[in-house]
Amino acid sequence: MLYDLIIIGGGPAGLTAAIYSARKKLNFKVLAQRVGGEQLFVAGKIENYPGIKEISSGMEFINFLKEHLKKYNVDIEEGQEVVKIEKKDKNFLIKTQSGPEYEAKAVIIASGKRPRKLEAPGGKEFEGKGISYCAICDSPIFKNKEVAVIGGGNTGLDSAMDLTKYAKKIYVLEFGPRIFGDEATQEKLRKTGKVEFITLAQTKEIKGERFVTSLIYEDRKTGEEKELKVQGVFVNIGSVASAEFAKGFLELNQANEIVINHKTNQTSVEGVFAAGDVTDVPWKQIVIASGEGSKAALSASRYLQKLYDSKR
Repeated sequence: MLYDLIIIGGGPAGLTAAIYSARKKLNFKVLAQRVGGEQLFVAGKIENYPGIKEISSGMEFINFLKEHLKKYNVDIEEGQEVVKIEKKDKNFLIKTQSGPEYEAKAVIIASGKRPRKLEAPGGKEFEGKGISYCAICDSPIFKNKEVAVIGGGNTGLDSAMDLTKYAKKIYVLEFGPRIFGDEATQEKLRKTGKVEFITLAQTKEIKGERFVTSLIYEDRKTGEEKELKVQGVFVNIGSVASAEFAKGFLELNQANEIVINHKTNQTSVEGVFAAGDVTDVPWKQIVIASGEGSKAALSASRYLQKLYDSKR
């Protein structure tokens, strides 16, 4: 079946693009590994989305999106990982890990980002055995235990905040000279009496037997190695663009983000658009991703209209 449009990604950018595409009456399908996207799935409290003073979690926001999508009967193929995109005559062929292929006249890539993995010794060995990338998912496991959060940005602070409900002690380790997350969240964490901030800390190794028992870090100011006796490690050291399938087909920047025309969301290939965190848009925010998704859908709709007009 030939579609007008294939949207790759089920996060805020992809789902907003889907809503706009439905309103434009396009024949389209959404391919998503997970409705909501990797980052929204693990997001904590959201307090900066216009019109909604507070959303308790990323999961709650995902439910808002799902309810909105029901209005338009959006066709979503969940659990589909795209592995390659290529030209097929004047159209585009999208190949998936599980086998199905999809053909469309236009494409919107909104595949987002995924958490960066911890590369220190023990990082892979103890994943799922004390090392976690999702505080919302795994915090209850660490009730009355001591844990470390690697990363002092907003995501790390959100993880620490979730952990305050369960853990008895939380160390927040930041590689840089200061904690970069929001001051308001830092203040809330300090008031709990459970959180200790450690800056200029480079994680060197995760130790354990069957499960994590300690974290070794280097004090970058003194060069001294120190050990924290912890039973859990939550990793929040940034994210990487999920754009491997576009390598060699689209222009990517040094961070492997898709380069776009910021007015139209057009990529380096005509007919392929991109939106959200997978692109070179500098600010990675839910509200920005949503806006970019609407732009991409409107641009794709205009592109398709020109195709139809040229055939008349």
